[in-house]
Amino acid sequence: MPYFKPFKVIIVGFDGVLGSALTGALDLFSFTGVSWQRFLDETVEPKFNVQIASLGGADIRCSNRLIMRAHGDIQEVTECDLLLIPTIGDSIDKVLSQNAELIEHIKRLANTKADIASNCSGAFFLAKAGLLDGKVATTHWGYASKFKADFPLVDLQENQFVTHSKSRSKNESESDSAHQSGNIFCAAGGSAFYDLGLLLIERYCGREISTQVAKTQIIDSKRGNQNSYTNVTLHKPHADQLVQQVQEFIEENFRQAIQVSHLAAMVNITPRTLNRRFQAAVAMRPIEYIQAVRIEQAKRLLELGDVTIKSLAEQVGYDDISSFTRLFKRATELTPKEYQDKFSRLAI
Repeated sequence: MPYFKPFKVIIVGFDGVLGSALTGALDLFSFTGVSWQRFLDETVEPKFNVQIASLGGADIRCSNRLIMRAHGDIQEVTECDLLLIPTIGDSIDKVLSQNAELIEHIKRLANTKADIASNCSGAFFLAKAGLLDGKVATTHWGYASKFKADFPLVDLQENQFVTHSKSRSKNESESDSAHQSGNIFCAAGGSAFYDLGLLLIERYCGREISTQVAKTQIIDSKRGNQNSYTNVTLHKPHADQLVQQVQEFIEENFRQAIQVSHLAAMVNITPRTLNRRFQAAVAMRPIEYIQAVRIEQAKRLLELGDVTIKSLAEQVGYDDISSFTRLFKRATELTPKEYQDKFSRLAI
């Protein structure tokens, strides 16, 4: 058989990393070209040479207190095919502030031809390094508000499981942020990394190998986006007390017919002003917030057990079942039945 030189993958290790994200990435790429071949009694041919690199090659204290030993020093890494930034498990601000030197090495390797990929809150490392300015990115939906506030120059697509930005070549600009010649990938929270992992494996090894990994690891790929996992209550933190008052009224009365004009009159402002202040505070209009609260409640009811679509629609304030179903699918990319099958506790 022809000699195959494995692709070099460097996983960045740092104190406060999520242990499962670190070891999960190590396993996923290390067993590509191995597990399937063992099952079928074929020649094992690892497709990736995977190493964990930390600053100074120091041991890594994961957020679950597990101590991991690095394979090497990131300062000695001069090139790689793929640089992976795993999930931050501890306080994001704390980890970033303690790893200023590590961020410089991420920036250095971004100036090579390496592809760069982050998982979940690992995207904060890339954004802190300035590598995502003007580019699309994603992260866990729970960190979306913080990410947008900290890095307004990044085009955050928090509903996406995986994003891909093509970096500019050195010839296109003299600025440091333009000196990247690889590609930047981001995965959303938790197991979304497996979607990204399969995409990257396909990128390097082809669809057949990627499919083999999906089968051996029993990975449900191409799951769409994060919309079915988000929680509308995360839109709530802000300083506009008037908007908070209206939000609380909506959350307590969503089963009833609610008119925006009535909400505006309730707080003595015009509907136009209410729309403007809602947009500024929670990035949606009042009518959209009403719909979001109703959809969120519908999701909870579907998770709790068996419920008919007619009863479900009525319980969350909709008389028109088709209108409710359409809104639900637009919000979650799943029909109510599909959502129930996926998340109901009775289905476990």
